[in-house]
Amino acid sequence: MTSHQTHLAIDGYVDAIPAPGASWGTATFDLIHSPADADRIDPDTPDTVYACTTADPRITDVLLREIQPGDFLRITGTLLQPTTEGTSARLTVDALEVLNTAPLPMLHDLVLERWGNYATVFDADRDTVPVFTVDGKWIGEAASPDAISDLIDSFENGTTP
Repeated sequence: MTSHQTHLAIDGYVDAIPAPGASWGTATFDLIHSPADADRIDPDTPDTVYACTTADPRITDVLLREIQPGDFLRITGTLLQPTTEGTSARLTVDALEVLNTAPLPMLHDLVLERWGNYATVFDADRDTVPVFTVDGKWIGEAASPDAISDLIDSFENGTTP
């Protein structure tokens, strides 16, 4: 397989949270590109995975702070075809456009609530309420939401079981 470079734009989905690169101001991520003619090609045709990198600090900042798995991006850059069979094509990104963001993940039936220096976890499937300090120290389990204040008071007074 010969190695050659092509400048192009590719639309695709971010596969996982982008990661910092090997040096300052760089980032890496995988982009999943589906075939454009999905209706006219064999349904078993695989998506293409592009191993993307950037050395542009502005793009790196956006990737590391704002981009999440499932975001749909248009990436422009230089594509380097793999030199060995079975490896991904590498794309050096010099422009990034967010075409669509993935929906934010939701915690179903769980609600986290803060009470000053304490945090509680309300679970629709349980009557009891776990209580922690905001730095993660276990306080205990309140028998009901009405008993949270009593549990916190007991902890602050040194009388928790």
